[in-house]
Amino acid sequence: MRLRNIRGSREAIAASGHVIHEEETRAGSWHEIFGNGHPIHVEIGMGKGKFLMELAEKNPQINFVGIEKYSSVLIRALEKMEQEEKPLSNLVFIRMDAENIGKVFAEGEVDRIYLNFSDPWPKDRHAKRRLTSREFLARYGQILAPGGRVEFKTDNRALFDFSVESVKEAGWKLQTVTYDLHGDRELMKGNVMTEYEERFSAMGNPIHKLVACR
Repeated sequence: MRLRNIRGSREAIAASGHVIHEEETRAGSWHEIFGNGHPIHVEIGMGKGKFLMELAEKNPQINFVGIEKYSSVLIRALEKMEQEEKPLSNLVFIRMDAENIGKVFAEGEVDRIYLNFSDPWPKDRHAKRRLTSREFLARYGQILAPGGRVEFKTDNRALFDFSVESVKEAGWKLQTVTYDLHGDRELMKGNVMTEYEERFSAMGNPIHKLVACR
């Protein structure tokens, strides 16, 4: 998918107090950044930020970090943050490639990782780029605290099947696997929907979800 460049987005991101810059961040410093010892939850590929903003508002006792690779997408999340009546002090963004996640988070520093409607990278030669690949699971395993977990949602059945197998091959445990999240009353309790989830479920597409831990 080609993303349209938005003029001034990089400058706005650089000047925003809601953004932590990769080059200024060191692994192990996130509790200092937030000024407390609360658990840290991370969303990789956060898009326009709806999911994390709602979570942050509902869970002030948790610190949230949204990772987004593209400035043209991150700027939309910043615009939403600016519209918030009450600043969300437990949420910050960082623009970076998720491949470098081990450089900005220390071993055991993260309690939960969210992956929502990630790029499927459908060609086999690009499998390592999928955020649920064994390669990425290895990166997550380095930064997750004991008992930490990865939660993944998608409507893409091929990607979901790949992800389930990747978790097994990586030696992780599947705590939850459902091919119809919205049809499960228990799993839907507390479920926060992303923009894509709202759109795809409205079209009748079943939403798949897995929860995995080491």
